[in-house]
Amino acid sequence: MSQITRDPLLTGPRPLAEGEVLLETFRPDRGVYLRNTLILMVVFGVIAGGVLVAIGDPNPWVGPLAAILGIGARAWFLASEALAAEWRLTDRRLLGPAGQVIARADLIEARKVFGEVAVITRAGEKFLIKYPADPEAVIAQLNGAKA
Repeated sequence: MSQITRDPLLTGPRPLAEGEVLLETFRPDRGVYLRNTLILMVVFGVIAGGVLVAIGDPNPWVGPLAAILGIGARAWFLASEALAAEWRLTDRRLLGPAGQVIARADLIEARKVFGEVAVITRAGEKFLIKYPADPEAVIAQLNGAKA
């Protein structure tokens, strides 16, 4: 019987190397996750209702209701995965939730993008630290790490 192999995206952060010191762990914040979900519900609910009004549908309330139910179901289903994705900053590297390893010397920039933190490397790779409670603090730590 064949065995199911685990998706490499779900490996979690790599273990620390011998003598490596963990400086900070960036964990997603449940409140930020819920706030972002509510914003999506409102935005897409208004869009869906507006489209239904524009095409003359007699029941435009269905659009916002569908947006709320669909986005709510998606958020509930993905919450355990989204809220488990942690990034770790060490004295040598930045370790991502899907096994990403970024040397501190390769960190070029960290900036805020819609409340998330975008990390850019010397090679041009881009990574996203999602749902941080304080994105400015994360950026300050990452920018301090590249020095």
